[in-house]
Amino acid sequence: MRLLVVNWQDRENPQAGGAELHLHEIFGRIAQSGHEVTLLCSGWDGAPTRVVLDGIDVHRVGTRYSFQLLAHRYYKAHFAAAGHDVLIEDVNKIPLYTPLWGARRNVTVVPHLMGTTVFREAPLPMAAMVWLAERPFPLIYRNTPFEAISESTRDDLAQRGIPRGSVRVIYCGVDWKRYTPAPGQRSARPLFAYLGRLKRYKGVDIVIRSFAALGRSDATLEIAGTGDYRPALEALVRSLDLDDRVRFLGFVNDAEKLSLLRRAWALAFASPKEGWGITNLEAAACATPVVASDSPGLRESVRDGETGLLVPHGDVAAMGRAMARIAADRALVDSFGQAGRTFAESFTWERAAQETLAHLEEIVARPR
Repeated sequence: MRLLVVNWQDRENPQAGGAELHLHEIFGRIAQSGHEVTLLCSGWDGAPTRVVLDGIDVHRVGTRYSFQLLAHRYYKAHFAAAGHDVLIEDVNKIPLYTPLWGARRNVTVVPHLMGTTVFREAPLPMAAMVWLAERPFPLIYRNTPFEAISESTRDDLAQRGIPRGSVRVIYCGVDWKRYTPAPGQRSARPLFAYLGRLKRYKGVDIVIRSFAALGRSDATLEIAGTGDYRPALEALVRSLDLDDRVRFLGFVNDAEKLSLLRRAWALAFASPKEGWGITNLEAAACATPVVASDSPGLRESVRDGETGLLVPHGDVAAMGRAMARIAADRALVDSFGQAGRTFAESFTWERAAQETLAHLEEIVARPR
């Protein structure tokens, strides 16, 4: 098949995150299995406009601020007459309304839609723009086949008016051959970790306040990631007199990330909404429990009472108690960790790619 994927970013973009990892893990495998995959995405200052990544022919147009305005024009000039079997839009920012582009067939991949969550992060004018851009979504995409990465996302789409039967749930994978336990590397004292962007909507402030409520002087919290919310989080740490027990690691490379997941007694995640929670699975693969909000997406990547603990979102006292339970019982850490490793091994990128490919072949075989 000849596949055209449209996404705001590729995995080399400095702003790339879990959605780009998901795209490349799946479509890279599809490309390497012999199918032609082209990606149309935004660029950044100094980025080459054409590159091949994971066997995918990547076309970069504009920047993350202008891509919405330039993508359709580039499509018409370079791809409209090319006869791709399927145009796949990976909705990972503002929808681009690709069902209106006139492609032969369309498929929409949705990690998750922002909804009102965007008002927790962006300034009011920008948040309103994103929210309004999602309003026509059910009308424009209603007759399009969907792929969602969780039941939570399928529920969200159904609530917006997308027929539930049009949505195929294909779970993410995890590289559990690279993310592995390492006996002897666990910290001698209770260590909690956060891994991800330092953005307001991620709930890192809740993690910090919950850690403060833990009330154990021997426990530490290490926060890995970058983002514009870091100064506010550092101020919060100072106000809670936690400077000596909370460390900001900034950007961490793959080796440092793996080390942190192996050393931690638990990963803490307090986002109000995620598509899935790949980092939770990476922690589980390292036999590290997760303490997380009982939020859409996250509740599917953590088995409460088995691979970690789920608490009501925003409940600082409840998350603090969950952390205290972990910190007080090393045997529980090991028990949750063993179950987490078994859980993680049931998710592979190979399976996700095969299921995606089968779905696309099924769609191509249908009468247009």
